[in-house]
Amino acid sequence: MATQLAVAWPSRFAGLGVLAAGPWGCARGTLSLALGQCMYTRLGPPDMAALETRHRDYLERDLVGSLEALASLKAFVWQGGEDDVIAPSLGRALAEQLSGWLADPETQLRYLETDGAGHGWPIDATPRLAPSEQDDCRSGSAAYLLACDLDIAGEALTWLHGDLSPPAPDATPAGILTRFDQSAFDTKGFADSGYLFVPEGCEMGGCDLTIALHGCGMASETLGDTFVRRNGLNAWAGANQRVVLYPQAETSLANPQGCWDWWGFTESTWQLDPMHDSRQGSQVSALMAMIDRLEAPVERN
Repeated sequence: MATQLAVAWPSRFAGLGVLAAGPWGCARGTLSLALGQCMYTRLGPPDMAALETRHRDYLERDLVGSLEALASLKAFVWQGGEDDVIAPSLGRALAEQLSGWLADPETQLRYLETDGAGHGWPIDATPRLAPSEQDDCRSGSAAYLLACDLDIAGEALTWLHGDLSPPAPDATPAGILTRFDQSAFDTKGFADSGYLFVPEGCEMGGCDLTIALHGCGMASETLGDTFVRRNGLNAWAGANQRVVLYPQAETSLANPQGCWDWWGFTESTWQLDPMHDSRQGSQVSALMAMIDRLEAPVERN
């Protein structure tokens, strides 16, 4: 979903960070491809030529951002070398796809693959987390927060945004994490509530924004606030005055793991080619509406 947002609206973002995911458009609106080529590869690798054709078609219909805007992004891609949910070759395929879009991949794209890491979000191992809140680096199954001694939040943010002030070790993030009602952005697959981290000094606006999308099985419906509190982003955001938006998806019969829509389940059932990965995608539109709301001027009394 992060890649779908960036490709749909590249002019609205400075950079894109993706953990443990395959190339943009991989499923092409088909569940069989989502399962057989975009998680595992039992149906073979993704058809990159078909994905490029899909992207060109979207460009011609103004369903994604311009090539010029896309070429200016910075990108960070991480993949676990022992990931048994998303084949490591798929993370490499995403990096290859992005390198074909970016103006200068050597300076704009960083691909990091961690040997021995499984599927999830790497964090610094810390004794402060309960066993239910983190997993062994190789096996993500409880919270998908992997104790890999790797602060992926810091790695991604510093690559995307340049020199940032590192947070003080073991310090409480300087800001407030609040839960908000998502009903104003109601769309299929959205949970009732999301989270917003606002650093000290950002209450009246003027700060940069990071939108953090949880992975499958990591939403608050399943994990409570474990992901939004423990992923490392809030500490970096508090030290560098970056607001962090944590939208939340929900589980359903069509989406039992509470994933974001990267294969088309939210669109009309009669659509042969759902445009979930375009500007017309219902979840893409709702997430951009959240960003618009945060960017609106603050009314001062």
